[in-house]
Amino acid sequence: MKLFSLLFILVLSAVAGNAQTPERLATAKGLSFTTAELSPQGQAAFAAIPKQIAEIRSALLSEYLADLLFETEAKARNITVEDLRAETLKKVADPSENEIQRIYDMNRDALGNHPLDEVRQTIVDFLRREPEQKAMQELVTALQKKHQLTKTGDVNAANISATSVIARLGTRTITNADFEKAVRLRMDDASAHVYDDFQFLLEDELLSSLINVEAKERNTDASGIIAAEITNKMREFSDEERIDLEDKLRRTLFKKYDVRFVYKRPAPIKFDISAAGRPVFGNENAKVTVVMFSDFQCPACARTHPVLKRVLKEYGDNVKLVVRDFPLENIHENALSAARAANAAAKQGKYWEFVELLYGNQDALDAASLKRYAEQLGLDIKRFETDALPQARDAEIRKDQADGRSYGVAGTPTIFVNGVKVHRLSAPAFRDAIEAALLQ
Repeated sequence: MKLFSLLFILVLSAVAGNAQTPERLATAKGLSFTTAELSPQGQAAFAAIPKQIAEIRSALLSEYLADLLFETEAKARNITVEDLRAETLKKVADPSENEIQRIYDMNRDALGNHPLDEVRQTIVDFLRREPEQKAMQELVTALQKKHQLTKTGDVNAANISATSVIARLGTRTITNADFEKAVRLRMDDASAHVYDDFQFLLEDELLSSLINVEAKERNTDASGIIAAEITNKMREFSDEERIDLEDKLRRTLFKKYDVRFVYKRPAPIKFDISAAGRPVFGNENAKVTVVMFSDFQCPACARTHPVLKRVLKEYGDNVKLVVRDFPLENIHENALSAARAANAAAKQGKYWEFVELLYGNQDALDAASLKRYAEQLGLDIKRFETDALPQARDAEIRKDQADGRSYGVAGTPTIFVNGVKVHRLSAPAFRDAIEAALLQ
């Protein structure tokens, strides 16, 4: 926990000599915490938000216009956009063996000292990344001229409206409304990260202030509070234990001093995500539903799963967990078959037990291993193998993938709490999202 020596100040008027009234960020039992009380780092972070959002909008506009160009060119040539991209990338030459060897020698430790043959593709992908990006940009430039694409407005203009024309593609006009509709999910995701980063910093500084207030009340100092509530309570001395104790202290003080955040940030998009027909961990009728789009071969999913389950248990019957499938088949060769197997196990009431075996054995998800896990759980193997066939399982898996993409899911794990995406995959973030949902 990074702590700052700050004092909580009651702000009755603008700071003398300051031409700009400090913006109120949070309150606590009659006290007001403004931008003036932020550390220099915090003030810089808050001041940078508008610029960061503008940069995101500009970048998304470039991506959106490039997508329109690809669609226009693909249609003119009667091919798919995927074919157009593949055709362009195919022109990029693979790196030479000397280049591959050089990168391998320079990064052997970072690559886990694996033999070159095992990490060759990783190195090739790395070396191809820059020339592929250059090739795609050259294609965009050529198509921009061919299809007469011109930008006609500033997407970050103060007076921009839904009907403002921001670009023209041949005879087609593109409005700000067209742009915002197309990038809505990506914009929400990117801006949420910006505001979450600031929120994390703001909470840290608020906590420092409240620790000082609490220390004065207990006739000690900040280090005494930290020792009493964190250091002296550690038994395992693990990162997980430390994070939980820090989070408990934050929640205790924020509740005691009735901390409320009042600065403006965009409301998150809330999706209506179905959990129907999926195995449930927890109370079927819980008020809060956590949906995790997962890939059973994904290491981050394996790390997140136990953290999420541990947090859910803290809320008893108020919260339930549902997993929906999002196998990343392009990078995980066994992800789809693992999803089929898990869903087949669900047919015999052993979904969660099977999931634990999948996450605990991600280096062994071949067909023989999946069958062995079914045997370990005492499943009817003939029924299991029938239920795991593509024709039995793929329709529901493809439905999960399609639904996930419609919610902006692009990787795993992606977690939603009552339809709102959680952007930080940590126990404190899960608790924050669950408690916000419980208040609704």
